Amino acid sequence: MIIQSERVWVANQFSPLQIEILNDKIVHIYPYNSHKVDKDYGDKRIVPGFIDIHTHGAYGFDTNDAEEEGLRYWMRHIPEEGVTGILPTTVTQLPAVLEPALKNVAKVVKDGYDGAEILGVHFEGPYLDMEYKGAQPPEAIAKPTVEQFERYQECANGLIKYITIAPEHDEDFALIHHLVATGVVPSIGHSSATYEQVLLAVANGCCSMTHVYNGMTGYHHRKLGIVGAAFRIRDMFGEIICDGCHSTFAALNNYFNSKGRDYGILISDSLRCKGCSPDGVYTLGGHEIVVGTDGLARIKGTDTIAGSTLKINRGLQNLVEKALLPFDVALNACTINPARCLRVDDRKGKLCVGYDADIVVLEDNYDVLQTYCRGKEML
Repeated sequence: MIIQSERVWVANQFSPLQIEILNDKIVHIYPYNSHKVDKDYGDKRIVPGFIDIHTHGAYGFDTNDAEEEGLRYWMRHIPEEGVTGILPTTVTQLPAVLEPALKNVAKVVKDGYDGAEILGVHFEGPYLDMEYKGAQPPEAIAKPTVEQFERYQECANGLIKYITIAPEHDEDFALIHHLVATGVVPSIGHSSATYEQVLLAVANGCCSMTHVYNGMTGYHHRKLGIVGAAFRIRDMFGEIICDGCHSTFAALNNYFNSKGRDYGILISDSLRCKGCSPDGVYTLGGHEIVVGTDGLARIKGTDTIAGSTLKINRGLQNLVEKALLPFDVALNACTINPARCLRVDDRKGKLCVGYDADIVVLEDNYDVLQTYCRGKEML
């Protein structure tokens, strides 16, 4: 199959090009109008598929539910917002909940599914700080141990690829050393670490930060905290929720201007309530969650933010149209940057011969016209 547009994103710019897809790969990229095409998208923007590395659920399903069909439905429908790669994300809970959740993801991956590719699991906790736990249930927060993590990884059949951890509670960085040795990305989050403790954590292997600004020590010019480290350590990945509520658009602009075009990562941090009625009452980690008129999910009866209902295509729109970032900076944040963080940038994150045919066709208003997941039309 050959598709074409006057605006195809290659080499950090839009050009009139054709893309040939064979099975699940991009096999040729040709000059515009040089071959007979199967789909002509006119002047619609064709960009790489989006990758969401921090998302708990949508359409009434949560990763912790351990329901096969719920996970399959999520993967099949999430390409509606341009997502072609994903890390289903757990919420801190006791082993009796987390182990079946991990086994469920492993089983679905083994048995097969349609839609966005499950690139692994984001294990958010339970090795977090009590003060900065946010909506994570305190009764399930645990001290990091290699032995317990290995039990979880066995349940996941090796699919835990990214973990949020409070490094100040990891004695001698034992778990972080193990994660690095086994190819798991350690991300600093839900943490009370000082700036100096962050530097040590980075020196010992941490290479990302979880939802920057939220669930971490803030910035002061004499007490920099994790946020100050996020600004200062420019070659360290950092995810950020781009809904304008978890962080203002000015704060998003500040963050990406400090971080540059290669290390910021747009995430949704979405909950099961994404894609559902905003009037419902939902759950997260055993807590009841309600969605406000601003689209934020909060623990019922409190002002504690629990997550979002953000769609990734709208996050991209927010970064360009409201945070006023250059298009390449915003697009990198949901394509090549998460691919590099997960070390799958040899096949994901850009439109290039030999790469997976993960492709999004965008309207000028950022609506998704079509998504190709490994060459398959999803809409």
